[in-house]
Amino acid sequence: MRILLLEDDSILAEGIIKGLSQMGYLVELCVSLSQAKNALLTDTFEVTIFDLGLPDGNAVKLIKEIRQSGDKTPIIVLTAWDDIEVKLLALNKGANDYVVKPFELRELEARIRVQHRKIQHHLNDTICCGKLEVDLASQQCHYDQEPIHLTRLEWLLLKQLALNIGRIVSKEQLENACYGWNGENESNSVEVHMHHLRKKLSPDLIKTIRGLGYILKEDLK
Repeated sequence: MRILLLEDDSILAEGIIKGLSQMGYLVELCVSLSQAKNALLTDTFEVTIFDLGLPDGNAVKLIKEIRQSGDKTPIIVLTAWDDIEVKLLALNKGANDYVVKPFELRELEARIRVQHRKIQHHLNDTICCGKLEVDLASQQCHYDQEPIHLTRLEWLLLKQLALNIGRIVSKEQLENACYGWNGENESNSVEVHMHHLRKKLSPDLIKTIRGLGYILKEDLK
């Protein structure tokens, strides 16, 4: 899952990025409202996390603009302000949830999963496709009730496909989910990791749609 983090506190941002990366998320960092606005205009994210007080203004204005544009991407607000009026203002302008600093990273990660479940209309953190079971909370998967051990990149690929089950996911989307802005990958990296992933699962579970991308569909054989 690809997340946009808007946070100007470098120490806090580093901690969030490191922690969420270890949990299987790809986090892109912006340190100002202008950077975040440009990122949202040119890229896509599954969840956004906004600090409210930034060097170039308050993020509430950006939240309002995002919602007015029709963008429904979940927004979680980080704030050190224990003021009910500030929280209500952010929520009333379109934020989905808030976390008050200081916070436990596990709480933030759980709230990320909850918001993403809502936008994907999932009732829980387990996604099933035939004999495949993907548990987003534990970052584990089983095939035919047997545990499957995946590398980090294999997990990120499978997670992205599972979150879009039945829909075509382009190679570019998969590259963004795995490598992001600063990642370096070889031109055939997705194909290589997809090959290994198929060997660990059913070869027919992940289908290649030539020229378009990949799709996770139940093997009906």
